[in-house]
Amino acid sequence: MTLATRIAFGQELIDIARTNKNFIVCSTDTKNCGIDNFGQLFPNREYCFGIAEQNLVGSASGFAACGHKVIVTAFATFISMRSCEQVRSYICYPNLNVTIVGTHAGLQDGGDGATHQAIEDVAIMRSFPNMTIIQPSDEVSARAAARSAIDFAGPLYVRLHRDSVRNIHEADDYCFRIGHADILRDYGNDLAIIGTGILMEKVLDAADMLKEVGIKCRVIEVHTIKPLDVVTIVRAARETGAIVTVEDHNIIGGLGSAVAEVISENLPTILRRIGVKDTFGESGDPESLFTKFGMSTNHIVEAAKEVVLLKRPEAWEG
Repeated sequence: MTLATRIAFGQELIDIARTNKNFIVCSTDTKNCGIDNFGQLFPNREYCFGIAEQNLVGSASGFAACGHKVIVTAFATFISMRSCEQVRSYICYPNLNVTIVGTHAGLQDGGDGATHQAIEDVAIMRSFPNMTIIQPSDEVSARAAARSAIDFAGPLYVRLHRDSVRNIHEADDYCFRIGHADILRDYGNDLAIIGTGILMEKVLDAADMLKEVGIKCRVIEVHTIKPLDVVTIVRAARETGAIVTVEDHNIIGGLGSAVAEVISENLPTILRRIGVKDTFGESGDPESLFTKFGMSTNHIVEAAKEVVLLKRPEAWEG
C-alpha cells in the first residue's frame, strides 16, 4: 500500500528530525502532511498558528531571519493565496530559508471542491523571484523531496497531494536532484510527453499505449518546475519536434506555460497542454474529474496523436 505524497513527505521529515535538529516546523492546526505528532516527538520545534496563514508565514519569516531553517505546512490553495503578499515580501524578497509545503493540490483533492482545489498555486509561486518549486510524483519521490528540501537553502515551494498513487520510482536507485528533469521512458523521437506530479502515472500508461500503436515517445518528468531544466526541454523539442505537457493545474501559469516559454524563445515546437483549461474545479471523484476536464490517460494519448500528425508536412496538405 503506497502513501500519499503529503504523508510520505511528512513521515520522512520526522525521520530526518531524529538526527537533524537544525529545522523547525510552523503549521496550521490541520496537521495535513503526516506530522501530527511532530511537536510531541520534538518539543519546542513545532509552532501551530491555527487557520491564519498570513500570521503563519509572517512568523516563519521571523524565525528564518533569526537563522532557523523553517518548514511551513498548509493547504496549497490557502498558503498560495491568503498569504500571497507575505510569501512574496517576507520570504522571497529577503531570500529567506523557508520551505513552504502546500498539500491537497489540484483536482485530485476532489471531494473538497473548487475552493480547496489548488490549480493556480504554481502560477502564483512561479512569479516570485528567488522561489524554487518542486513536485514529487509518488511516495518514493516525496521522501526524496523531503531530504532535498531540508538540504536546500532559500525559498522553496513543495507541492503535494491528498491521495496515494502507485509508485513509478524504485527507492533503491532513485535520485532526486533539484533543477534536473528525469527521462523515464525513451521509446523514440515521435514526440516528448513532459509531465509533473501525480499525473505521471497516466503519462507512463499513455506512453505504453502509444508504443503499442507504433508511436514512440520520450517521457520526461519535471519534478522541478522552477527553475526548469531548459537543456532537457530544448533537447526534447529539437529531437522530437512535438511536445505534450501534462499537469494537475491550470494550463495558464503552470508547467505547460513554463515549457511554452522555453521553446518559444529557443526552438518553436508544436505543443499541446493537458491540464485544467482556465476554469474552476468542482466536487467529485478525482478520476471522474480528470476525465471531465480532459486529463485522463486517453486524453493524453489523443493529444500525442494530434501533435505527431501536425508535425508531419503531409498533415497540412489540403
